[in-house]
Amino acid sequence: MEWESPYLKLLKNRINLREVPFTERGSRLLVYQNNGSIHIRLAERWFKRTGQLSAYRKRPPIIEHFRFTDEHGQVLPIETNSYPHLVEFCTPIGAFTLTFWDIETLVFILPPGKGGVQFQANVDQAHLERRGGVLRVTGEIRRSIAYTTNARILSNRILSAAADSLVVELRYESSGAQALLLNITPRLGYNRYIDDVQQHLEDAGRRWHAWFAAAPPVAEPYQAQYYYAWWVMRAGLISTRYYTTREAMTPSKFYYLGVWQWDAYFHALAYRYIDRQLARDQLRILLDHQREDGMLPDAVHDEGLVTHLDFPVEADVTKPPLIAWSAWKLFEMDGDREFLEEIYEPLVRWNHWWFEKNDLDHNGLCEYQHPFSSGLDDSPLWDAGMPVEAPDLNTYLCLQQEALAKIARVIGEKADAIKWQRRADSIAQKMITHMWDSQAGLFWASHLKQRVEVRTIFNLFPLLTGRMPEAITTKLLAHLTNPDEFWTTYPVPTVAVSDPQFNPDQMWRGPTWTNVNYLLIEGLQRNGQVQLANELQQRTLHMVSNHPDIFEYYQPFNGDKPPKAAPIFGWSASIFIDLAIRASQEGLAP
Repeated sequence: MEWESPYLKLLKNRINLREVPFTERGSRLLVYQNNGSIHIRLAERWFKRTGQLSAYRKRPPIIEHFRFTDEHGQVLPIETNSYPHLVEFCTPIGAFTLTFWDIETLVFILPPGKGGVQFQANVDQAHLERRGGVLRVTGEIRRSIAYTTNARILSNRILSAAADSLVVELRYESSGAQALLLNITPRLGYNRYIDDVQQHLEDAGRRWHAWFAAAPPVAEPYQAQYYYAWWVMRAGLISTRYYTTREAMTPSKFYYLGVWQWDAYFHALAYRYIDRQLARDQLRILLDHQREDGMLPDAVHDEGLVTHLDFPVEADVTKPPLIAWSAWKLFEMDGDREFLEEIYEPLVRWNHWWFEKNDLDHNGLCEYQHPFSSGLDDSPLWDAGMPVEAPDLNTYLCLQQEALAKIARVIGEKADAIKWQRRADSIAQKMITHMWDSQAGLFWASHLKQRVEVRTIFNLFPLLTGRMPEAITTKLLAHLTNPDEFWTTYPVPTVAVSDPQFNPDQMWRGPTWTNVNYLLIEGLQRNGQVQLANELQQRTLHMVSNHPDIFEYYQPFNGDKPPKAAPIFGWSASIFIDLAIRASQEGLAP
């Protein structure tokens, strides 16, 4: 390239092609490498074909065993270098350079001379053409792979490998400025036009450079992970299709395909720094699918919504009410009153849904009726059964009333502002009345009026409201800072380490989550605990910085990745970005 980008250099080989795929903003194509072989997965559920929400994780790649060969068809060894905009596969006959032609098309720039490629496609139809061929998946889900080269073709054949699986063997002679396109698409038309490949390569680099350059600068100790986090926040975006009405961020582009409600609210925290439209759209995509009764869906995917599940119990399923909290954070950044005007009524309907449908005992506090509605899917808080009246939910609802009051004030709804403020105060007081145990120094969750005897960080969450009396705040802080409970090397574990249910590797039964820490940092600041908030912020930044990737959750003692934690995780990246910017601006960098 005629120009150089410090960001692209900084991220050399951070995309390892094993757990971290090569991908592009808006694309559904994920390129991996394993034992010298390339395979391409699709970030698509195919729910119409399987009828199962998570079957995509076990579906074979649409293209696998992609290898480079010499002119005789002998497979070549490769050494790989990756950057955000390209991957270079170095072989004995030269380098094959991979980049995105568009979001549905990969291009391999071919080295000069004779060579070849071979790959297996998991499709059921195919035919050869003069410059390549077309392979198709048919049935309930239809996808096509059009492969095209402008190099001189020496041989081109398609062989049967197994049921619904075909092998392509292509040999060519290239002048050095020629390419192989792989267009993988649900559309009727194919991209087969090959023009200036070097210009496409440079354009890809400039797009990524512009994204990184738009981000606020941070202190040097954070920079390597900071710009990787920004890579995650761009690479994880998927294009609009059917129910995905907006360009939106996936929690993890292979592990969680779709848009999850409360993930979206945390994703918006990062986007507000560089693309306010993108930040607002993370909220709008959930409001686009608001039910008539006011409920927002748990998740949105290409083919539908998740609003009701029959496992582990049958109930409507949503996510914690944090949208007003997130919307206010966007307003604090850009002062965009019009966005608040746009979303106020849907937010009010959402708020009413919680109290109309989920205050089962009419005591002014709400219950989770499905464990997944909490976001804490396998927390021990739900082991005794559902519904559960939980401190975290009612803390969120308190914060929601507070955010609605602020929004109402800005848009001129003065009577509403007073009403929401009173409701926030009322919820805080009711949590004290119905949940507070002075002897234990905790707020207890309850199932059918029976205390749920497990100590989690969520038993401390009313601290976040900033409305607790000093005596209660003191006891909550004592639990938080106790090394035998929550103040581990990398706090904050989601279950107290002294609790019998604690498991440092199992999702919500012990690991540390960045979104929980983020909320606690904010809560500590509200309570005037600035030094403690800064310490938690620094430990969180250090934990995330310690790895080449960014994970869903972390082990609370050593900060390692638990076995089942998803890679390239969105809200962890977004929160790292926000905290790194804050720490840098406040002069708190290590």
